[in-house]
Amino acid sequence: MNEIHENIRELSRQIVEVCTERGLKVATAESCTGGMISAAITSVPGSSAVIELGVCSYSNRIKQELLKVSEQTLDKETEYSVDCAAEMADGVLKLSGADFAVSTSGIAGPSGDTEDDPVGTVYIGVCSEERSTSERFVFPDMGRDNIRAAATEKALSMLLKLIK
Repeated sequence: MNEIHENIRELSRQIVEVCTERGLKVATAESCTGGMISAAITSVPGSSAVIELGVCSYSNRIKQELLKVSEQTLDKETEYSVDCAAEMADGVLKLSGADFAVSTSGIAGPSGDTEDDPVGTVYIGVCSEERSTSERFVFPDMGRDNIRAAATEKALSMLLKLIK
């Protein structure tokens, strides 16, 4: 797991560097990662020039009321869906006025899994005003903290790719 944490630090450093050079802002909307993405970015010196907003949106009420995830998405597809992750990222982008946004929602365990979404299932969304993507990942059930770290690493990687 040390490799994952090293990758998280390096990805965060690169995001701060690229965004600072270009004058870009980033926002996060995190459910299962519980603020790990914004914590990773803000651990980098100079990140105050980059981070615009970080929302820990664990409850569906906050997803809906603050991030504007549609009731239909939450009812039909649940918070564990690519559509929810996409709407979360878009919602925090609009709320913050940032240039880029990233979101996570999923099941870090040890409970909460379903037949369709086992422990380790994480949905990640990234967006800008021009582009948006969201994907489903199933990480091995390696314990809650390690799943959250793996999701944070993947989310930072997707965000950096979109920014570049």
